[in-house]
Amino acid sequence: MTDSQATAAAVKGTIGKLGGGFMISREVKGLCERTGLSPRAMYFRGRCGVLGEVDADVVLAATVFFPAEHVRENWEAGRSLPVDEAVELYAGACHEWGRRRLGGFAGASRLAELLEPVVDNADVLGAPLFAGWRRLPLPDDAPARVTQLMHLVRELRGGLHAVAVLAEGVTPLEATLLAAHDGTPLGLSAGEAVARFFEWPEPYPAPSPELVERRARAEELTDRLMAPAFSVLDEKEAAEVVELTGLAGQAG
Repeated sequence: MTDSQATAAAVKGTIGKLGGGFMISREVKGLCERTGLSPRAMYFRGRCGVLGEVDADVVLAATVFFPAEHVRENWEAGRSLPVDEAVELYAGACHEWGRRRLGGFAGASRLAELLEPVVDNADVLGAPLFAGWRRLPLPDDAPARVTQLMHLVRELRGGLHAVAVLAEGVTPLEATLLAAHDGTPLGLSAGEAVARFFEWPEPYPAPSPELVERRARAEELTDRLMAPAFSVLDEKEAAEVVELTGLAGQAG
């Protein structure tokens, strides 16, 4: 494992949690109340609106891990809200959640300073939502800025994880079931709980040992695909990112 790969692996859980925490926050709940959208319709419209006014299959291609019917139903349900407005509102909720969650975190400015070149250095191939979100301006204040940057790193990993999962011949449902997820906004969650949250219909298939091995290889491949983005950091900076990310996870 390269140093950059080790860095990517070390921060993935906390960045997954903090970069996506706003998605189930009271800030987003407030958006749902103001716009009249359901939480899941707001999620797809706000998160995926960076793709533009597209067919639901395009959203499915970018999000990967949800049932196709669920994506279409909720994307269509959100069409009353223009995509540009949805993205602006969702990014605003990300910022407000970050200010509330990390407003007292002394390392926010430095962590943002370290993550920005990681985001700028990353290739967009295989990560369309990352590409779309990277076009948005970053806020000036450190808590909001670092939260948006963590969301960007999360979107990068999400896209590359989908590539890795499919490359290993694992289906999106299988990938969801075959892991204890520590990088979700919900915190550490069993695979079946995440599958239910994503609204995959039950019953769920029993995994074979060979499938478990392929899922583990997909996780390792994701870390490897993330390594080039983190390679912009030198050894000292990488250690700082790991330390500050851990402290951010304990803040608030």
